Amino acid sequence: MNIQIFGTGKSFDTKKAQRYFKERRISFQFIDMKEKGLSKGELSSVAQAVGGVGALIDPACKDDYARALVEHTPDALKFDKLLENQQVIRTPIVRNGRKATVGYQPDIWKTWE
Repeated sequence: MNIQIFGTGKSFDTKKAQRYFKERRISFQFIDMKEKGLSKGELSSVAQAVGGVGALIDPACKDDYARALVEHTPDALKFDKLLENQQVIRTPIVRNGRKATVGYQPDIWKTWE
């Protein structure tokens, strides 16, 4: 397994995801999205795995302006707008190859083991 966890150090769900993999002695790579966001290819891969760009938007995002900007952008431009405003992405994003989840999803991660 090649696990990557994208999130922020302050995110409670990101910390829970890290603890989940640590408790099972599964190594993972943590990428702090405040320091280094998702690349265009990574975002595309994750969006495809989770069912589209809409599934990545955090409805509880504190940056209401950026969230509204991304949500009300036409579908053809939404991917690029999300790439520019990654603070509206729900975390953690956990990747295992081509598989990915958004949010705390231990039931799905169990099927990866």
